[in-house]
Amino acid sequence: MDKSSQVIIVTGGSKGLGSGFVENLLKEGHQVHTYSRKKTDFIDIMSKKYSKNLFWSAVDGIQFHQVEDFIKNVFDSTGRIDVLINNAGMAIDGVLTLMKPDDISSLLSLNLESSIRAARICSKYMLLKNNGVIINISSIIGIRGYSGLSVYSATKAGLDGFTRGLARELGARGIRVNSVSPGYLETEMSSTLGETQRQQIIRRTPAGRLGQVEDVTGLVSFLISEKAQFITGQTIVVDGGITC
Repeated sequence: MDKSSQVIIVTGGSKGLGSGFVENLLKEGHQVHTYSRKKTDFIDIMSKKYSKNLFWSAVDGIQFHQVEDFIKNVFDSTGRIDVLINNAGMAIDGVLTLMKPDDISSLLSLNLESSIRAARICSKYMLLKNNGVIINISSIIGIRGYSGLSVYSATKAGLDGFTRGLARELGARGIRVNSVSPGYLETEMSSTLGETQRQQIIRRTPAGRLGQVEDVTGLVSFLISEKAQFITGQTIVVDGGITC
Protein backbone atom coordinates (compact mmCIF):
# COMPACT_ATOMS: atom_id res chain seq x y z
CA MET A 1 0.00 0.00 0.00
CA ASP A 2 1.11 3.54 -0.63
CA LYS A 3 1.35 6.00 2.24
CA SER A 4 -2.04 7.57 1.52
CA SER A 5 -3.84 4.22 1.59
CA GLN A 6 -5.68 3.24 4.76
CA VAL A 7 -6.80 -0.09 6.21
CA ILE A 8 -10.57 0.26 6.50
CA ILE A 9 -13.22 -2.03 7.95
CA VAL A 10 -16.75 -1.65 6.59
CA THR A 11 -19.36 -3.75 8.37
CA GLY A 12 -22.20 -4.97 6.17
CA GLY A 13 -20.53 -4.01 2.90
CA SER A 14 -22.14 -6.43 0.46
CA LYS A 15 -25.15 -4.39 -0.66
CA GLY A 16 -27.00 -1.09 -0.37
CA LEU A 17 -25.18 1.83 1.17
CA GLY A 18 -22.46 -0.47 2.48
CA SER A 19 -21.52 -1.55 -1.03
CA GLY A 20 -21.32 2.12 -1.98
CA PHE A 21 -18.76 2.71 0.77
CA VAL A 22 -16.74 -0.33 -0.28
CA GLU A 23 -16.63 0.58 -3.96
CA ASN A 24 -15.80 4.24 -3.36
CA LEU A 25 -13.01 3.44 -0.90
CA LEU A 26 -11.52 0.87 -3.28
CA LYS A 27 -11.53 3.45 -6.08
CA GLU A 28 -9.64 5.79 -3.77
CA GLY A 29 -6.93 3.16 -3.30
CA HIS A 30 -7.67 2.00 0.24
CA GLN A 31 -7.48 -1.56 1.53
CA VAL A 32 -11.01 -2.56 2.48
CA HIS A 33 -12.06 -5.41 4.75
CA THR A 34 -15.78 -6.12 4.91
CA TYR A 35 -18.20 -8.77 6.03
CA SER A 36 -21.80 -9.84 5.57
CA ARG A 37 -23.79 -12.98 6.20
CA LYS A 38 -23.76 -13.96 2.54
CA LYS A 39 -21.57 -13.14 -0.43
CA THR A 40 -23.30 -11.13 -3.16
CA ASP A 41 -22.59 -10.60 -6.85
CA PHE A 42 -21.21 -7.19 -5.89
CA ILE A 43 -18.52 -8.80 -3.74
CA ASP A 44 -17.59 -11.21 -6.54
CA ILE A 45 -17.26 -8.36 -9.04
CA MET A 46 -15.25 -6.13 -6.73
CA SER A 47 -13.01 -9.03 -5.66
CA LYS A 48 -12.01 -9.62 -9.27
CA LYS A 49 -11.49 -5.93 -9.98
CA TYR A 50 -9.65 -5.14 -6.74
CA SER A 51 -8.16 -8.51 -5.85
CA LYS A 52 -5.29 -7.01 -3.85
CA ASN A 53 -7.34 -4.54 -1.83
CA LEU A 54 -10.70 -6.17 -1.04
CA PHE A 55 -11.08 -8.84 1.62
CA TRP A 56 -14.48 -10.30 2.46
CA SER A 57 -15.59 -12.82 5.09
CA ALA A 58 -18.89 -14.43 5.98
CA VAL A 59 -19.88 -12.99 9.38
CA ASP A 60 -23.22 -12.73 11.13
CA GLY A 61 -23.19 -9.35 12.87
CA ILE A 62 -25.38 -10.64 15.69
CA GLN A 63 -22.78 -13.30 16.50
CA PHE A 64 -20.47 -10.98 18.38
CA HIS A 65 -17.60 -13.44 18.64
CA GLN A 66 -17.54 -13.62 14.82
CA VAL A 67 -17.32 -9.83 14.60
CA GLU A 68 -14.49 -9.68 17.13
CA ASP A 69 -12.58 -12.54 15.43
CA PHE A 70 -12.94 -10.79 12.07
CA ILE A 71 -11.46 -7.55 13.43
CA LYS A 72 -8.62 -9.36 15.18
CA ASN A 73 -7.77 -11.18 11.95
CA VAL A 74 -7.63 -7.87 10.08
CA PHE A 75 -5.19 -6.47 12.60
CA ASP A 76 -3.09 -9.63 12.67
CA SER A 77 -2.75 -9.60 8.88
CA THR A 78 -2.11 -5.86 8.43
CA GLY A 79 -0.72 -4.60 11.73
CA ARG A 80 -3.13 -1.67 11.78
CA ILE A 81 -6.74 -0.56 11.59
CA ASP A 82 -7.12 3.04 10.46
CA VAL A 83 -10.88 3.36 9.96
CA LEU A 84 -14.01 1.57 11.11
CA ILE A 85 -17.29 2.28 9.31
CA ASN A 86 -20.12 0.76 11.34
CA ASN A 87 -22.70 0.27 8.60
CA ALA A 88 -24.30 -3.14 9.26
CA GLY A 89 -27.93 -2.80 10.23
CA MET A 90 -31.50 -3.78 9.55
CA ALA A 91 -34.95 -2.21 9.62
CA ILE A 92 -38.04 -4.13 10.71
CA ASP A 93 -41.37 -2.35 10.33
CA GLY A 94 -44.12 -2.70 12.87
CA VAL A 95 -45.88 -0.80 15.63
CA LEU A 96 -44.32 -1.62 18.98
CA THR A 97 -47.36 -3.37 20.47
CA LEU A 98 -47.37 -5.91 17.62
CA MET A 99 -43.62 -6.45 17.26
CA LYS A 100 -42.21 -9.85 18.07
CA PRO A 101 -39.76 -9.84 20.99
CA ASP A 102 -37.19 -11.62 18.81
CA ASP A 103 -37.40 -8.82 16.24
CA ILE A 104 -36.78 -6.24 18.96
CA SER A 105 -33.75 -8.19 20.15
CA SER A 106 -32.40 -8.54 16.61
CA LEU A 107 -32.67 -4.80 15.96
CA LEU A 108 -30.95 -3.90 19.21
CA SER A 109 -28.24 -6.52 18.70
CA LEU A 110 -27.28 -5.71 15.11
CA ASN A 111 -27.94 -1.98 14.88
CA LEU A 112 -26.51 -1.00 18.25
CA GLU A 113 -24.64 -3.61 20.26
CA SER A 114 -22.74 -5.06 17.32
CA SER A 115 -21.53 -1.55 16.39
CA ILE A 116 -20.47 -0.87 19.98
CA ARG A 117 -18.55 -4.14 20.16
CA ALA A 118 -16.83 -3.49 16.81
CA ALA A 119 -15.80 -0.02 17.99
CA ARG A 120 -14.51 -1.47 21.25
CA ILE A 121 -12.11 -3.84 19.51
CA CYS A 122 -11.04 -1.41 16.78
CA SER A 123 -10.39 1.41 19.25
CA LYS A 124 -8.01 -0.83 21.20
CA TYR A 125 -5.89 -1.23 18.09
CA MET A 126 -6.19 2.45 17.17
CA LEU A 127 -4.95 3.42 20.62
CA LEU A 128 -1.68 1.62 19.90
CA LYS A 129 -0.90 4.32 17.33
CA ASN A 130 -2.92 7.19 18.79
CA ASN A 131 -4.74 7.56 15.49
CA GLY A 132 -7.95 6.40 13.89
CA VAL A 133 -11.45 7.21 12.70
CA ILE A 134 -14.75 5.58 13.64
CA ILE A 135 -17.87 6.45 11.66
CA ASN A 136 -21.25 5.17 12.77
CA ILE A 137 -23.91 5.09 10.07
CA SER A 138 -27.07 6.32 11.74
CA SER A 139 -30.33 7.64 10.24
CA ILE A 140 -32.61 10.66 10.32
CA ILE A 141 -35.18 8.26 11.81
CA GLY A 142 -33.12 8.40 14.99
CA ILE A 143 -33.48 12.19 15.05
CA ARG A 144 -37.12 12.67 14.04
CA GLY A 145 -38.76 9.29 14.52
CA TYR A 146 -41.20 7.56 12.19
CA SER A 147 -44.40 5.65 12.89
CA GLY A 148 -43.78 1.92 12.75
CA LEU A 149 -40.03 2.28 13.25
CA SER A 150 -39.83 3.12 16.95
CA VAL A 151 -37.33 0.38 17.82
CA TYR A 152 -35.21 1.13 14.75
CA SER A 153 -35.31 4.80 15.77
CA ALA A 154 -34.15 3.88 19.27
CA THR A 155 -31.15 1.96 17.92
CA LYS A 156 -30.05 4.87 15.74
CA ALA A 157 -30.57 7.46 18.49
CA GLY A 158 -28.51 5.20 20.75
CA LEU A 159 -25.79 5.06 18.12
CA ASP A 160 -25.66 8.87 18.01
CA GLY A 161 -25.36 9.03 21.79
CA PHE A 162 -22.62 6.42 21.70
CA THR A 163 -20.79 8.52 19.12
CA ARG A 164 -20.74 11.58 21.36
CA GLY A 165 -19.62 9.67 24.44
CA LEU A 166 -16.88 7.73 22.64
CA ALA A 167 -15.60 10.88 20.95
CA ARG A 168 -14.96 12.35 24.40
CA GLU A 169 -13.21 9.19 25.57
CA LEU A 170 -10.89 8.92 22.58
CA GLY A 171 -10.38 12.49 21.38
CA ALA A 172 -7.22 13.15 23.37
CA ARG A 173 -5.66 10.03 21.84
CA GLY A 174 -6.06 11.18 18.25
CA ILE A 175 -9.14 9.09 17.44
CA ARG A 176 -12.16 10.81 15.93
CA VAL A 177 -15.72 9.45 16.16
CA ASN A 178 -18.67 10.77 14.14
CA SER A 179 -22.13 9.69 13.05
CA VAL A 180 -23.49 10.10 9.54
CA SER A 181 -27.29 10.21 9.31
CA PRO A 182 -28.64 9.72 5.79
CA GLY A 183 -32.17 10.59 4.79
CA TYR A 184 -34.15 8.73 2.15
CA LEU A 185 -31.76 7.26 -0.43
CA GLU A 186 -32.13 5.49 -3.76
CA THR A 187 -31.24 2.05 -2.41
CA GLU A 188 -32.90 -1.35 -2.06
CA MET A 189 -34.56 -0.11 1.12
CA SER A 190 -36.34 2.79 -0.60
CA SER A 191 -37.40 0.56 -3.50
CA THR A 192 -40.14 -0.81 -1.25
CA LEU A 193 -41.81 2.61 -1.08
CA GLY A 194 -45.00 3.07 -3.06
CA GLU A 195 -44.97 5.79 -5.71
CA THR A 196 -47.37 7.97 -3.71
CA GLN A 197 -45.19 7.72 -0.61
CA ARG A 198 -42.09 8.36 -2.69
CA GLN A 199 -43.53 11.54 -4.19
CA GLN A 200 -44.65 12.75 -0.76
CA ILE A 201 -41.07 12.42 0.51
CA ILE A 202 -39.69 14.24 -2.51
CA ARG A 203 -42.18 17.11 -2.06
CA ARG A 204 -41.13 17.47 1.59
CA THR A 205 -37.44 17.53 0.70
CA PRO A 206 -36.06 21.01 -0.08
CA ALA A 207 -33.51 19.49 -2.49
CA GLY A 208 -36.43 18.04 -4.46
CA ARG A 209 -35.20 14.47 -4.78
CA LEU A 210 -34.19 11.34 -2.92
CA GLY A 211 -30.55 11.08 -1.99
CA GLN A 212 -27.98 9.15 -3.97
CA VAL A 213 -25.48 6.78 -2.39
CA GLU A 214 -22.75 9.11 -3.66
CA ASP A 215 -24.14 11.91 -1.49
CA VAL A 216 -23.16 9.89 1.57
CA THR A 217 -19.97 8.19 0.38
CA GLY A 218 -18.45 11.54 -0.52
CA LEU A 219 -19.00 12.81 3.01
CA VAL A 220 -17.45 9.69 4.51
CA SER A 221 -14.38 10.09 2.29
CA PHE A 222 -13.99 13.62 3.66
CA LEU A 223 -14.48 12.54 7.28
CA ILE A 224 -11.74 9.91 7.12
CA SER A 225 -9.30 12.34 5.49
CA GLU A 226 -6.82 14.71 7.10
CA LYS A 227 -9.07 17.60 6.05
CA ALA A 228 -11.52 16.61 8.80
CA GLN A 229 -9.05 16.43 11.70
CA PHE A 230 -11.03 18.89 13.85
CA ILE A 231 -14.41 17.20 13.41
CA THR A 232 -15.43 14.71 16.08
CA GLY A 233 -18.45 13.88 18.21
CA GLN A 234 -20.86 15.08 15.53
CA THR A 235 -23.99 13.68 13.92
CA ILE A 236 -23.89 14.92 10.35
CA VAL A 237 -27.19 14.76 8.50
CA VAL A 238 -27.33 14.08 4.75
CA ASP A 239 -31.01 14.37 3.86
CA GLY A 240 -31.55 17.13 1.30
CA GLY A 241 -32.99 19.32 4.05
CA ILE A 242 -36.03 17.21 4.96
CA THR A 243 -35.33 17.58 8.70
CA CYS A 244 -34.57 21.31 8.61
